Amino acid sequence: MNFLAHIYLSGDNDLIKIGNFMADGIHGKPENFPADVQKGIMLHRAIDTYTDAHPVFRQGTKRLHARYHHYAGVIMDIFYDHFLAKNWSDYHNQPLLDYTLAFYKSLEDNYEILTEKTKGLMPYMVQYNWLVSYATVEGIARILTQMDNRTKNKSGMRTSVDELLEFYKEYETEFTAFFEDMKVHVKEKFDEINK
Repeated sequence: MNFLAHIYLSGDNDLIKIGNFMADGIHGKPENFPADVQKGIMLHRAIDTYTDAHPVFRQGTKRLHARYHHYAGVIMDIFYDHFLAKNWSDYHNQPLLDYTLAFYKSLEDNYEILTEKTKGLMPYMVQYNWLVSYATVEGIARILTQMDNRTKNKSGMRTSVDELLEFYKEYETEFTAFFEDMKVHVKEKFDEINK
């Protein structure tokens, strides 16, 4: 799962959303953060573990593995954020633009607790509105190209839009099935975390 899915799966608590959003750069026990941010970090880790092991997600990565190797999972995360953004009204009654602007505002309002990595990412994310851009294939293509640039073009991720278009219906159907399972899993994790 990529940024949008992690934020969405955090529910309505801004601090849990922030923790879930910035968790990738945080290792070990996240004890230096407020309690709800810690919950978000733990939730992020549970989501990643569940995603990587899920048979539907793995089925999608198999289509990508021969060409993209260990980047296949990263590409799938982006593809799945595309389908979440594209079909946003099926999952949330607040328009995607309003939702993302509210999230960016929460980052600004809680700037002092953000990691340095998140602070560095924020201006670009907001300026180019990455979360909303995920809704189009063109937006996904831009993100994948930027990610490929960060690997000095070793990953070849910029060309993975070809696979997205070739197997578009399959990926969308798989995402829909997977995400229903994920929502159930997250509800169980929330119950554990909040005990």
